[in-house]
Amino acid sequence: MASKQSEALKSLYASWLGAMTANPNMTLDETRAMFEHWGDVTAEPRDVDYREVDVGGVRCFECTPKGAATDRVLICTHGGGYVVGSMYSHRKVFGHFAKAVGCRALIVDYRRAPEATHPAQVDDAVKVYAALLAQGIKPNHVATTGDSAGGGLCTSMVIAARDRGLPLPAAIMPWSPWYDMEASGDSIRSRAHLDAIVQEPVLKNMAATFLGSASPKDPLASPLHADLKGLPPIYIQVGDHETLLDDSTRFAARAKAAGVDCTCEVWPEMQHVFHFLAGAAPEADEAIRKLAAWVRPRLGLGT
Repeated sequence: MASKQSEALKSLYASWLGAMTANPNMTLDETRAMFEHWGDVTAEPRDVDYREVDVGGVRCFECTPKGAATDRVLICTHGGGYVVGSMYSHRKVFGHFAKAVGCRALIVDYRRAPEATHPAQVDDAVKVYAALLAQGIKPNHVATTGDSAGGGLCTSMVIAARDRGLPLPAAIMPWSPWYDMEASGDSIRSRAHLDAIVQEPVLKNMAATFLGSASPKDPLASPLHADLKGLPPIYIQVGDHETLLDDSTRFAARAKAAGVDCTCEVWPEMQHVFHFLAGAAPEADEAIRKLAAWVRPRLGLGT
């Protein structure tokens, strides 16, 4: 049974949906300002320092826990449908994850739509990864992670890196990833009454905004259509109450068929990116603990 603490995220999402329903002409700036409060449900992680840095010409928020390994890096791509969300809204949740892993994290301030459409976001993320390699960071000392649209991006950036001939990172860790721009999964409808935020009309509108003139079947926009051979190990976490559930399960099935070491973990009764409850709800803390325990040996940080 879901914890009482987990209700906080559901309440936040319900308030956003209510606000958007009440104001169907909400401006982009107003919508973005609303989503900047995503991190309000996240507890402040202690002993984590933050600074804005330039990595390969892309602005990032660097999260460095006290005593962390600085030669290991998590590349973090924030969610928000490629339209909203920011490195600021996700500062605390990725700070919790960096602290659990014991290394620094870079939250990529990639360009958002509609100002920049696909593949600008992939290009920005790959630039950050290439810049780390140029700085002497070993590829097997880097892992990618992200939530929702950022879960798609932390995957597609590795596919793009592979296709561009770059050595691949140690692991990919998507949280509630968005892998299908066509919203073709059964869960889009079967979980609609359970999901407090991700509904088909909003999803399709964000997809159209993000894609611009690109095809929804473009594998770097919809990794569900990508050639997944040769990717590093993947650990997906998703809530059972998510409309995007089938994005994760279908992708995991395709990854395994391509010979990729892929784990897809479905969390009962959890909402979209329940990890935002880090430090505030036991489900989020346990999910982050499991991800950290899984990736630490892959980054050479021990068990």
